[in-house]
Amino acid sequence: MKNNSALFYTCSLIEFIGRKQKLKRSQLVGLMGRKAIARIYRYADVLHCEPIEKTADDAITNFNLPTGTFDNAAACRYTVPDYWAIGEVYERLIEDVSGDDTEHIIDRLMEVYTSWIDAVISNYNTDFYYQSREYIYTCYIEGKICA
Repeated sequence: MKNNSALFYTCSLIEFIGRKQKLKRSQLVGLMGRKAIARIYRYADVLHCEPIEKTADDAITNFNLPTGTFDNAAACRYTVPDYWAIGEVYERLIEDVSGDDTEHIIDRLMEVYTSWIDAVISNYNTDFYYQSREYIYTCYIEGKICA
């Protein structure tokens, strides 16, 4: 399924919370867990009506999310991509990994975020997150940055 707006919102919210709480996105999805992420995904059409800051604050409180020390935005030497742009990178990759299997989209989300590629996408000092969705997908499948 392409252009999954619920997935886009869920990934963007994860990015927003990760930046706010200074957590690696892989760590954040682990702390939130599959059930909480599935709830956000299921109700994304309602949650997006609120400012993302409020939804993030509610999630931080409800899931008792700690503050970490991972600050990839501060470490960025260039223009920091916004959380919507990074949410879109994850959305597209998860869509590509899932193919037509929308029933297990949350499982694919958890797999992608907890894989090696999370560190690469989160490094804003590279141009990886600007690459085509096909290239990012190929790298993910190969398990490495492709030449």
